Amino acid sequence: MTRLDNKIALVIGGQGGIGGAVSQRFAHEGAQVYATSRKGTDGVSEETGTGSMRSIQADASNTADLTRVFEQVKSEQGRIDILVVNAGLSEYAPLEDISEDHFDRAFGLNVRSLVFAAQGATDLMQPGGTIVLIGSIAGDIGTKGYGVYGATKAAVRSFTRTWANELAPKGIRVNVVSPGPTDTAMMAGASQEIRDALSGMIPLGRMGRPDEVAAAVLFLASEESSFTTGAELAVDGGMAQV
Repeated sequence: MTRLDNKIALVIGGQGGIGGAVSQRFAHEGAQVYATSRKGTDGVSEETGTGSMRSIQADASNTADLTRVFEQVKSEQGRIDILVVNAGLSEYAPLEDISEDHFDRAFGLNVRSLVFAAQGATDLMQPGGTIVLIGSIAGDIGTKGYGVYGATKAAVRSFTRTWANELAPKGIRVNVVSPGPTDTAMMAGASQEIRDALSGMIPLGRMGRPDEVAAAVLFLASEESSFTTGAELAVDGGMAQV
């Protein structure tokens, strides 16, 4: 028996990088997965392991798109058991270069989408439902030039605590996974010098892999973590922990 048999999972930002690894892992563990992406394909389905994955094109920062996603899942499945919110962006801008557009873009995708995705999902969740938010160790450290990004991820951690408290009476758990530098497409454009510098800051001596983050998300989404809520699980090779 796999860990997510008969579960309905929605992964916001679930067609590439960490989100794609989460969608694939969930499907392999038996879940029926709906994976959204702003730039991805719509309606493509595939069988993966004992579960399946269906892609939906949607801009997570657009409430109309989110509403459409929830209406589709409700129509086809009637419920959501697991929500993962991974959609996000990271852009460099020191204080003197922060523009309104930069600020609104970051908070629109990294925070706004989070709030309204959680709101929509809980309307379709039964007791035993679980929400896993993707944060970042950037919410705990002060990385030069990434103040806005760090603030959005600090908001993710804060919402995790609040929603864990608010949703506990409904039997819904809320947790956050906070990766460190992870070898995704977002990092692909970084120079080898930057990659080496980041790896040198990590006690384990390398960047993480998307599948390693997905394993942590799976733990928090499954019954193996049934007594865990409001928690932050760092997957950062020790970068912000020691």
